[in-house]
Formats: sequence, C-alpha cells, structure tokens
Amino acid sequence: MFLPHMDHLTLEQTFFSQVLPKTVKLFDDMMYELTSQAKGLSSHNLEIQTTLRNILQTMVQLLAALTGCVQHVCATQESIILENIHSLPSSVLHVIKSTFVHCKASESIYSGHLHLVSDLLQALFKEAYSLQKQLMELLDMVCMDPLIDENDDVLNMVIVIHSLLDICSVISSMDHAFHANTWKFIIKQSLKHQSVIKSQLKHRDIITSLCEDILFSFHSCLQLAEQITQSDAQDNADYRLFQKTLKLCRFFANSLLHYTKEFLPLLSDSCCTLHQLYLQIHSKFPPSLYAAQISKAQQEEIAGTFLVTLDPLINQLLTFQPFVQVVLDSKLELPSELQFPQCLLLVVIMDKLPSQPENVQALWCTESQLTEATTRVSLLKAIFYSFEQCAGELSLPVHLQGIKSKGQMEVAVTLYEHVCVHLCTFITSFHPSLFPELDVALLNAVLSANMITSLLAMDAWCFLSRYGTAELCAHHVTIVAQLVKSCAGECYQLANLSVLLRRLFFFMAPSQQVEFIQKFSPKAAENLPLWQCISLQALPTELRKQAACDITRVGIAQCQEWLSNSRTLGELESLNTLLSALLAVCNSASEVLDIAQQTAIMEIGSQLWAFLNPKLVTGQPYIQQTLSFLLPLLGVFVQNLDPHLISQVVTLQTSLLKLEPPDHVCLAVLDFVSSLGKFFIPQAFQDKILPNLSSIFDFLLADRNWIIEQHTLEAFTQFAEGTNHEEIVPQCLRSEDTKNKVISFLEKTGFVEETAAARVERVKQEKGIFWKHLAKVPVEEAKWSSLQPYSKRARHEFPLEEEYRSALQAASGALEAIESLLQKSPAPEWFLMKMEILQERIDELKTCTLGW
Repeated sequence: MFLPHMDHLTLEQTFFSQVLPKTVKLFDDMMYELTSQAKGLSSHNLEIQTTLRNILQTMVQLLAALTGCVQHVCATQESIILENIHSLPSSVLHVIKSTFVHCKASESIYSGHLHLVSDLLQALFKEAYSLQKQLMELLDMVCMDPLIDENDDVLNMVIVIHSLLDICSVISSMDHAFHANTWKFIIKQSLKHQSVIKSQLKHRDIITSLCEDILFSFHSCLQLAEQITQSDAQDNADYRLFQKTLKLCRFFANSLLHYTKEFLPLLSDSCCTLHQLYLQIHSKFPPSLYAAQISKAQQEEIAGTFLVTLDPLINQLLTFQPFVQVVLDSKLELPSELQFPQCLLLVVIMDKLPSQPENVQALWCTESQLTEATTRVSLLKAIFYSFEQCAGELSLPVHLQGIKSKGQMEVAVTLYEHVCVHLCTFITSFHPSLFPELDVALLNAVLSANMITSLLAMDAWCFLSRYGTAELCAHHVTIVAQLVKSCAGECYQLANLSVLLRRLFFFMAPSQQVEFIQKFSPKAAENLPLWQCISLQALPTELRKQAACDITRVGIAQCQEWLSNSRTLGELESLNTLLSALLAVCNSASEVLDIAQQTAIMEIGSQLWAFLNPKLVTGQPYIQQTLSFLLPLLGVFVQNLDPHLISQVVTLQTSLLKLEPPDHVCLAVLDFVSSLGKFFIPQAFQDKILPNLSSIFDFLLADRNWIIEQHTLEAFTQFAEGTNHEEIVPQCLRSEDTKNKVISFLEKTGFVEETAAARVERVKQEKGIFWKHLAKVPVEEAKWSSLQPYSKRARHEFPLEEEYRSALQAASGALEAIESLLQKSPAPEWFLMKMEILQERIDELKTCTLGW
C-alpha cells in the first residue's frame, strides 16, 4: 500500500532494510509457534486447530505481501542493481526456504491430522511458489558490471545463487517441474554473471548437488522401468511418468554439461564427483551385474535419451589434468559394483584419444608422480588392471553392443571381445612417440599372474605383430626369445612368455624364420629352452625337418650323457628341458622323424623309466616334472612300446596315485592311459595291466578336483572308444556315482538348471568371495608348490667306503660262483624267480643311490 508513494532509488534504505528483517523475524516466530503446537492438533481440540489455521492464514498473507514488494520493484525499474535492493532477495529466499521445509515435513509435523490444515498448507506452498517465480523474474533483470571483480553486488548475487541451491535440495522430491526451473535459473544466472562471480561461486557444491539430482532422477527412472517391465504394459500412467522422469534426467545432464563446459578450469575438486557419477549410472544400467531388470525397449530409450549426454561430458573432461589424475589414480579402490563401469569408462576414453593431439595422448598414456603420495598410472596399465577386476563379468559373460560392420548385422559381444577389439583399434592409431609406453604396458600385462589379463595382452601383442611389418614381428620374437632364455627356473612369467613366443613365431616370414634358426640354433643345447616353446608346424617343410632332426639329435645325445654320468638331482632341470624339447618335436613334427630317431627316443624313455619309483617321485618336485614329460613322450609311441615297459608304467602310476601327487602329475597320468586305447595288450600282460588301468580310472573319476574330474572323463571316453579290451570299461565304473557321472558326461545331461537371475547373483557372490580371499591369502609354500630340489647335503668323505668296496666284491664273487655252477649243470626251477627278486633289489639300490 505504501510502496507506490516511495522513491524507488531510496527504497532499500527507507523501507526494505527497516521492515524486512522484522518481517523475517515475525515469520520465524510464527513458524516456531506453528511447529510447537502442531503436535496437539486434533479434530477435538478446536482451540489449537483455530490457532494453527490463523497462523497459516497470516503466513499466506505475509507471502502475498512479499510477492507485492517484488512485483513493485519489477514494475518500476527497467535495470536493477542488486545492491540497491539487497535486503529483499535475502529475506524472500529465507522465507521461501522455511516454507518449503515446513511443507515437506508436514506429514510428520502434524502427526496424522494433516487433513485439518491441508488446504492452508497448499495455499502456503502455492504462494511460496509464486513468490519464488516472481523473485526469479526480478533477479533476471539484475545487471552487473563485468569490469568489477568484487563488490557487494557480486557477493549478493553469489548468496542468492547458493540460497536457491539450498531450496533445490528441499523441493527435489516435491515438484519436479518447479525443481527443474529452479536449476535452470541457477545455471542461467551463473553463466550470465560468469565473468564477475566465477571466483566466488562454490562450484563444488553446485556440481555435487546437480550430480545428486541426476542420480536421484535416474534411480526413479529405473524403478519405473522395472515396474513397467513387471506389468508388461506400455500405455499406462507408469510409462508416461517414466518418459517424464527420463526427460528430467536429460535436462539435469544437459545442465551439468553446460555448467562444466563454462567453468571447467575451476572444477578440479569436482572431478571425483563427476567420475563417480559416471560409474554409479553405469553400475545400475545393463549389462552391469548390479543393474535393474528392465526391458530392452526401456534400455534403448534410456540410452538414447539420457546416457548419450554423458559422452560429451567425457569429451570436455578429456583434456583436464585433474580428471586424468582421478581416473588413473594408482590408489583408486572401487567396490565390486563399480569395477565394470570403470573398465567401460577407460575403453570410452581410449576410443576418444586418437582424435586428440599428441600432448593429450601423452597425458593419458604416460605415468606420473605429482607428489610422493599421488601417482598416476598410464591408461593402458589402468585398462589391464580394471579388466582384471571384472572376473564376474568375464565368466558370466556379460554382453555389450558390438561394432557395426558394412553389410553385417550388429551382434552383441562379450566383455573380452569388446576390450580386445577396442584395444587393437587403439594400437593402430597410437602415436609413435608413445610406443615405449605401449611396449611396457603389454609386457607387464603378459607377465601378469592373472591368466585372462595375460591372454588379453597376448592377443593385442599378436595383433600388433601382424599389423606391423615383418621386421617388427621378427624384432618382437627375438626380444621374447631372449626373455625366455633369461628366465631362471619355473615360474608363471616363463609360462606366459613361452605361450607368447609360440604364437608370435607363426607370424614370422620364412626368411625371418631362417634368421631366427641361425641366431638361436637348435643344434646348441643352450637354445633348447626356446625350442621347447615353439611349434615346428610354424616352419616350412624343409626347415621343420631340419629343426626337428637337430633338436632330436642334441636331445638324445644330452640324455644319454646324463644317463652315463652320476645322474644327480641338480642336473634334472636340464634333463627336463631336453625331454620337453623332444616332446615338442614329437607333438608338432613326429612325421619327419625317421625310424632310428623314433627308436632312440623310445630307448631313452625306457632307460629313464628304470630310475623312477613312487616314493622318489613324491619326494622331489623336479622328478615330478620329469614324469610329466616322460609319460606323454612315451604315449606318442605307445603302439611300439614293449608291453613289459607299459606294465611297469601302469604299475607305478597305480602306486603313485595312492600318495596323492600334484595335479600336473595326475594330468600326465591321464594323458598316458588315454593313449592306451590304441594299444592291444598281449594276453600274457592283460592280468597285470588291465586291473591297474581300471584302478587308475576309478581313482581319478572319484577325484573331487573338478579339473581332474573333467580331464578324467575326457580321457576315459577317449580310451573306451578306442580300446579292444571292452571288458575293462565296466570295471572302471565300480560305484554307482561314478557310473552316473560318466553317463551324464556322455549324454551331456546332469547340468544344474539355473535361471538368469540366479546365475547373476551367484557370479556376484563368487566375485566378492574371490577378491576377499585373494586379499587375505598369505604367501605359503605348499607341499608340492616348488620345483626347486631339496637343499644339497654338504659334501663329506664316506667313512664306510671300504665297507662298500668289500660288499660289492663279495656280491661280484657270488655272481661269478653262480656263473660257474650254470656251466656245470642246469639251474633248479626256483632259480629264475630268485634271480628276478635279486634284480628288483638291485634296481631299488640304484634308485636309493640316485636319491642320495
């Protein structure tokens, strides 16, 4: 009523600064009284009911009066300087926020009697809504001088924006349209006055609130999508609400995108929040194991409307060093549900780098240490590590959208294929200056203790060798070969490098293979560790024959030398290398070996077998490895072996299994007995060999190790299909459980029925258990873990040397006496049996000597 009669230039000084603080206090007092007396509200207590309604009515009138003040300023001033009316926005915003807070908590405040005052609360909310709308119109008229960095106007505008931010957090679940409009105004004013207020704004608070609202809306969207999927309906209220909420998600995402673009240099402390936003969203969206169960149609709608807005956000952050630091932090520890989204994010970043300048590629692809506590790994290293964390997604496996090819339909691909294809694509565009980083990352991953990570790195390395020149491929083969030769003893790193060498060797040009053979000649015993890794099938016919003959000649000669010397345990490592190289030749080039060479290998195998017994095998890891090479080597020539030797082998295997040897020995046993399906056992040896064979299969079919069980089923099937001794097959299946197990395997039945949801839940649990166990497993030496021989005894003089000489001379004299008796008359019937017993004792003494 008084405002029209007052000079608008002195309005703040003469009216707003005097009246509005008292107005705010009056409003706060009424709010306190309202809240205090609301607990006593009931339909029977008319006095309190009347009091509360009067207070609410007065509040509505007060808000209307404030609305009139704001409208008057808007009507009388074309351009507004905020300092001239600074009491008005601050007072109005305080009242608006207090009103919304009260309305939001009204159900709990009025204790079930809300209906008695609901009409006035609705009026109060509408009046506050109208007041805020009018205030935003007024603030939209504010002008600020861009040349002034800091004054009261700047501080007032910053306070206004942060006050509206607080209001946003209150109304987020009350009115979605009003919430969105408030955010729209905050972003608009922040950008409008960017030049003068950017250094004063609390950017972290704004980004955090915006990300929280995005996540809240996204979760609401997913819940509605789940309801739609369960009800299997499209044209209903839920679906319309779903579309409305999805549009809200897109609005918030676009607001974040716009704000980030304008204020990026000032958002260093918000990078962690932005990173988490991306991970949280993708952790709840298919194909994540932790995703909501929504239909394909809703997935496509969410992806096409909302998720597409996250891609430009990553583009903006790509060149921002603080974001790089957050994503590639060496100490980044993520819960299980965020590991898969992290892997996807890293692949997305990797896809974007080829279009970036060299300095941006270097920013992501090189390691850095900013401080002693802050280290950044390279993108490639991070991808391999993140990929390793996705054991559950790899084993299920989850499927992702494939790459469209010309003339072909798009097909879903596994996570392994997805990462491998994008990694290889990235390699084709890798900047030459960063190739050392690529080499380091690939080699480190190949040497990983995680098999799937090592395999991914090998696939990428093989692609690199094929994509590059023949010289590059030969260079890689030479480097890996030198690494293989430099590895001492047995370790998983050597096994990984050996597989890589074997694969890369197939990609070499024939001329390069000739150079390799000249450089690492198979004629030299020191190069056999390399040739045991290489398949001779990779060589042309003539080169294959030459290499096979050279390896066989050297291997046989070295084995014979070992047999003719002292045969100490310390020399078993070199013997195992020889046997491994001979086995590699027999497996990949046996057709080029002549009869003499094959016979020589069999003779070596027979002679070596004479030194083995169960106790010696279980007592020395190196001898276990010798057995693991010797059994498949003999299996190659099983049809030409002496039945007496086969009987000895099967007998030893039966005794050995009772001592619970390590898995690799059991697998070697299976390799040999499966090959016996091709061998016809002479009648004289059947009574000794067949019972042992049935015992071996029966024992291993009952093994609880699923790897041994699976290999045993395969080996038994191969043996049963090929053997002429059909009567042994039922003898191997002594128990009903074993029989049912074999029948289920042959008929491909017995699989556990599992729903998709149950399978996902199981994989999630397994993933959590696996990583929890991996973190706690102590480093212990298991019974069979080490391939190193036991410590050697200190060398010492033999105090009983003379006694040994005397005993041997006596034994020699006794043999000469027997020889003399045989010349005089025929031996009695029991003589031959006694001589065999004596021969066995001599073999045992020889074994004891080797063990010593």
